[in-house]
Amino acid sequence: MSLLQGKKILLGITGGIAAYKIPLLVRALIKQGAQVRVIMTPAATDFVAPLTLSVLSQNEVLSSFTTPGKDHAVWTDHVALGAWGDLFLIAPATANSISAMAHAKCNNLLMATYLSARCPVMIAPAMDLDMYAHAANQKNLATLAAQGVHVLPVASGPLASGLSGKGRMLEPDALLSELETFFGHTAPLKGKNILITAGPTYEAIDPVRFIGNHSSGKMGVALAKQAQQLGAEVTLIIGPTAIDLTTLSCQVTSVTTAQQMQEQVMAHYAATDIAIAAAAVADYRPKIRMDQKIKKNNQDFQTLELVATPDILAEMGAQKTHQFLIGFALETTDELAHAKNKLKSKNLDAIVLNSLQDPDAGFGHDTNKITYIDKDGNSTPFDLKSKDAVAKDIFSQILKNYA
Repeated sequence: MSLLQGKKILLGITGGIAAYKIPLLVRALIKQGAQVRVIMTPAATDFVAPLTLSVLSQNEVLSSFTTPGKDHAVWTDHVALGAWGDLFLIAPATANSISAMAHAKCNNLLMATYLSARCPVMIAPAMDLDMYAHAANQKNLATLAAQGVHVLPVASGPLASGLSGKGRMLEPDALLSELETFFGHTAPLKGKNILITAGPTYEAIDPVRFIGNHSSGKMGVALAKQAQQLGAEVTLIIGPTAIDLTTLSCQVTSVTTAQQMQEQVMAHYAATDIAIAAAAVADYRPKIRMDQKIKKNNQDFQTLELVATPDILAEMGAQKTHQFLIGFALETTDELAHAKNKLKSKNLDAIVLNSLQDPDAGFGHDTNKITYIDKDGNSTPFDLKSKDAVAKDIFSQILKNYA
């Protein structure tokens, strides 16, 4: 999964000829899974059509403080725009716009949004070589850099004036690389190996029937995606699921039984920094697996004798050296007490509790409602949310406690 997956990119376009290249960047960002909102200066609309950018970004393109309404003009909330993004990229950034930024000249929607932005700001300068080298322009760039703006380098090559030299905006693929590098450097789990188990296990009774549960694997997959967005190297070990796993770019190992899951977990565990055991592993399996389908009228088969499956989480807790280990507890009664007991008995660093008593939570749903319990027994409850949002909540708690 790309480091840009799910990132909110606010893209500002000013009035330079290099603006014609920006649709290629927008398309690449969307392909990488980013969300993109475009703000243009009025001059930028002379170089690239807002309709093109709107279609590619899948969002309305904004260029003025008001938009036409049914009965009257509607104000464009630049403050909300400035608070929306994870990064504000201004490309191309012309000399005029760089000067406006350096001197807080709020003369259009893009500048108002810049002055309201709470996220990091990055600019890709674009102008003729003499303009770029001018002392006043270099002073403005230095001012912005001192204020914390990420000033990208310019490229050398043919310019619109017919001259050749330093001043070209970086090409779209280079801009994309700069964004990936930025989020890679700021990713809190960059360089960390995360092991996640997900889904059920199936324990065969005969070639047709099995012991299992209703786990879908959705929570584990959401955790894997979030871990990758945070920069981690992710290994997902998942039981039988209907989820399309081909969309995942992390290392995925599919298993069926508890024994297979145990073998794969322990093969990766030593190199793991953070392990999240979200799988619903079957506690028991048939002592004897029948080679042929058991017929309904088979009077010799009246009792199914069961034996315990490997306690994978207990084994992980017992062999823990440096790993930060999180378990899951799905309970139906005395939920908090059972979860805290599991936290201690399995030697966990945290446990995520959910209850089948909560509507639309637990197995099979796209939503979940959890309580995160840390090693000291402190519990943090969360409201019912999508499993993607729950994954973010879980990692926000992990990052508070993981050192």
